[in-house]
Amino acid sequence: VQLQASGGGLVQAGVSLRLSCTASGGTFSTYRMGWFSQAPGKEREFVAAIRRSGTSIWYADSVKGRFTISRDDAKNTVYLQMNSLKSEDTAVYYCAVGLDGMGYDYWGQGTQVTVSS
Repeated sequence: VQLQASGGGLVQAGVSLRLSCTASGGTFSTYRMGWFSQAPGKEREFVAAIRRSGTSIWYADSVKGRFTISRDDAKNTVYLQMNSLKSEDTAVYYCAVGLDGMGYDYWGQGTQVTVSS
């Protein structure tokens, strides 16, 4: 499985961005998909995840009410709609595939999001 993330950029606080992550290989519709962030000097953190068919969705407390994860199985793509961005959202955002259990098995290359205040 290969993942390609896109959509990052440099934006001002308060605006929105939508990240996309397209998977190739395997059967996308069966995957649990996740988004993670890693700020400079910090460990990678969980942001959001969506189970196959969108039956379950999880968010980190820090993004609840601002970020929305969704998936389009026909396009093998998972999205992260990021609204009301804050400077503390600045990080590299990674998408990941979970095949089973609770871990993640494949990771994308990351896309940089920089929010200026």
